[in-house]
Amino acid sequence: MGCIHTKCCCRYPKSLVGESQDFREGIPYCLQDKNTLIERSLEFVPVSSHNYHLEYLVLAQRGFYPESPDKENQDSFCIRRNIQGNPNAHFFGVFDGHGQFGMQCSNFVKDRLIEKLCNDPTLLDDPVQAYNSAFLSTNEELHTSEIDDSMSGTTAITVLVVGDTLYVANVGDSRAVIAVKEGNCVLGKDLSTDQTPFRKDEYERVKLCGARVLSVDQVEGLLDPDIQCWGDEESQGGDPPRLWVQNGLYPGTAFTRSIGDSTAEKIGVNAVPEVLVLQLNPNHLFFVVASDGVFEFLSSQTVVDMASSYADPQDACTAIAAESYKLWMEHENRTDDITMIIVHIKGLSNSGTIAIAGSSQISTRPVGSGGGIVKNSSSTQLESTFSLRRFFRSTKLSACRFNKSKPRNRGSSSE
Repeated sequence: MGCIHTKCCCRYPKSLVGESQDFREGIPYCLQDKNTLIERSLEFVPVSSHNYHLEYLVLAQRGFYPESPDKENQDSFCIRRNIQGNPNAHFFGVFDGHGQFGMQCSNFVKDRLIEKLCNDPTLLDDPVQAYNSAFLSTNEELHTSEIDDSMSGTTAITVLVVGDTLYVANVGDSRAVIAVKEGNCVLGKDLSTDQTPFRKDEYERVKLCGARVLSVDQVEGLLDPDIQCWGDEESQGGDPPRLWVQNGLYPGTAFTRSIGDSTAEKIGVNAVPEVLVLQLNPNHLFFVVASDGVFEFLSSQTVVDMASSYADPQDACTAIAAESYKLWMEHENRTDDITMIIVHIKGLSNSGTIAIAGSSQISTRPVGSGGGIVKNSSSTQLESTFSLRRFFRSTKLSACRFNKSKPRNRGSSSE
């Protein structure tokens, strides 16, 4: 979520001053050493209770912003093996910060969320409830920290492996996808659902909390504000519905859940995770946990197809990041931060576990998911005397949502 103004709107974004980065002809599509961090080579971790192991690798690619070539990577990630000393419990998470203090928010959440999970004695007995508690308390601690989260925050997409079960907790619009072998095909199945006003349930929830839900065209009077139908994200991704307070032009968030964003909490944005539970079987080949820098122009199926074509996860990560980078540069002349973890599931066999009829997925939406922590904010309010569209375009940080020719792609196989 390095392209902060695709997600939230503030009046005066701060840009770092520096010389424009000189990319030689043909080079923009290549990963630059100073921008790329491969934190670890391929690593292995056993899950002895079910006699299989995980092979994983993480890659982080800092975004390229011509007007801010030294802009920090606002993504962060966390991998923790042997949770609570249990050799069969492992954690993978990606956090995509946004706003002026997005990097600080994502790093804070990365550290505090896993700390809370590790210290929760109920985690392995009731992971769903432990997730709820950890997300909400981390959100509250971010509000009371020294970080100004009034107009900044982070997504969180996390996968907890416990034995042969995945617990996927999501807040925001980063994504987890699993590769499933079906006959001669390998299909990409989403393990999370973006939390945006495009979703009818999320739209209705934030409206009940007092949000105005309007696109920028509607705010500027170019479209009828009474029309509350925007189609879907693929058809209207260029100018998505956003959340605004009743009598102001802020915060303008294009998401309905996040950690942080204390101003937006007043109109329904909350940090309650949606948790999906998946029992693994031998047809599950690998999963990908990634920020939306990966999925802005690549569908879940495309990412799975690319990852499937490489035996080495490092080669797969590099290829996916390079393709994402290429498409960003083709459509936007900039790139978002790109962070992904690829985890291969090796050696899992049927062990007599009970399959779920019709689907291997159980979607759990916790009771109280409409709640949230509200805090008074001193954030600068946006005035109505400037063009939101001109502001978005001038920042070089919003074009991905105003480029209607290539909206964010989810892919038919995962819908």
